[in-house]
Amino acid sequence: VISLEKIRVRFAPSPTGPLHIGGARSALFNYLLAKQYRGTFVVRIEDTDLERSNRESEENILASLKWLGMDWDEGIQKGGDKGPYRQTERLDIYKKYVDLLLENGQAYFCYCTEEELEEEREALKAKGETPRYLGKCRTLTEIERKEMGNRGLKPVVRFRVPDGQIINIDDLVRGKVSFESDGIGDYVIVKSDGIPTYNFAVVIDDATMDITHVIRGEEHLSNTPRQVLIYEALGLAMPSFAHISLILGKDRSKMSKRHGSTSVVAYKDKGYLPEALINFLALLGWSPVGEEEIFTIDDLIKQFSLDRVAKNPAVFDLDKLNHINSHYIRKAPLEEITTIAIPFLSESGYVSKEPNIEEFKLLTKIVAAVRERINNVAEVANFADIFFSQEVIFENEEAKEVLKEEQVPQVLELLQQKVMEAEELTAEVIKALLKSLTKELGLGGRKVFMPVRVALTGQMHGPELYDIIPILGKEGVKKRIASSTGQLS
Repeated sequence: VISLEKIRVRFAPSPTGPLHIGGARSALFNYLLAKQYRGTFVVRIEDTDLERSNRESEENILASLKWLGMDWDEGIQKGGDKGPYRQTERLDIYKKYVDLLLENGQAYFCYCTEEELEEEREALKAKGETPRYLGKCRTLTEIERKEMGNRGLKPVVRFRVPDGQIINIDDLVRGKVSFESDGIGDYVIVKSDGIPTYNFAVVIDDATMDITHVIRGEEHLSNTPRQVLIYEALGLAMPSFAHISLILGKDRSKMSKRHGSTSVVAYKDKGYLPEALINFLALLGWSPVGEEEIFTIDDLIKQFSLDRVAKNPAVFDLDKLNHINSHYIRKAPLEEITTIAIPFLSESGYVSKEPNIEEFKLLTKIVAAVRERINNVAEVANFADIFFSQEVIFENEEAKEVLKEEQVPQVLELLQQKVMEAEELTAEVIKALLKSLTKELGLGGRKVFMPVRVALTGQMHGPELYDIIPILGKEGVKKRIASSTGQLS
């Protein structure tokens, strides 16, 4: 049960690459909870991995969040009274709390070398025990510490894990989870370069930013007991934790590139709509009350609840994403989809990067003709040949054979005559015109429509003829028939 206190949640990505699907879903669940309870959604940056963190990744992540419609209330780029919101700018804040732990004897300097630690790990593995630090430097005297320092050894700071403690966590998704402190070992909270580790920095950030709920991926569950111990040692108010399930591919293995793109920007670049991606991400691990699958962001804010978030892994199903995205493509304003389609058509060389009014009008007609058949906006370009190419290219021999049927010359001649005679070419006019062809020639629909389709497009399937012909226009129809029939000899 969520208490009605002022909810403050956060999304705290590491800027070491683009925003991934898993991170976007964690951000979404935090965002939905904040909006539902009129709370605060904070975005901060965890950049203490100095080697891998970069500003380009940070920009990508923040741009992806904005594109998805998850704007934050406080944090990086926005400011607020709990900043700074980038970890490398908070080092003096962490130092204050590290000093406190050192003073209280709840942390200590450790001078063990990597070689010594590796030896210890191997010895524990050989005994079948969990590798952990056994506390060699726990009882160093002041003199011993000085001696180590004089030898040029740079210490890390380790947290002194209490013995024989059961750490209980009431997880809002997983229920009660327990850990034994004896299996943890004293862990590093500050590295030898003075940079705090994730498990320490995240506690100080969440506590000083008054975060009430920590919603994050299941992979962080094993970190939680270490974090709980730091909260307790410093007497800090603890947030509620909710660990959401992993995302697996359709074959139940860990999500990877072979299951579909793993970054948000890759879906944007393929012409997926942000509303569709948000809708799809919400259904990765959260189940609504009824059978409905289509939800706007406002619907999700009203309906979302952590008690309907599953413990079991969520399965990333690209077919389902395509189904949801095609729904949003059909519902969106035509001009919006056309604008999104321009870069794909431009890249394929069909239109200029900045089409004029006439070109844009033509493109909206093309999008209207094909949008029932596409899963993402990039696929508009797959149909562009039908409308832009001067030559008809047969998709296969079977299509070419259609034009060799005996009734075809008669069908195409009458079609061309009627198109030329028509005052205007609208969908309604073409529907009536095609119907009159079958009547006048006394032929079944397939005998008329299939050759017309192949003669005009080279394909046996595709957009409706009554959408294609008005776009081609009278001259276009004439040229296409001449091109396709000219290839039959």
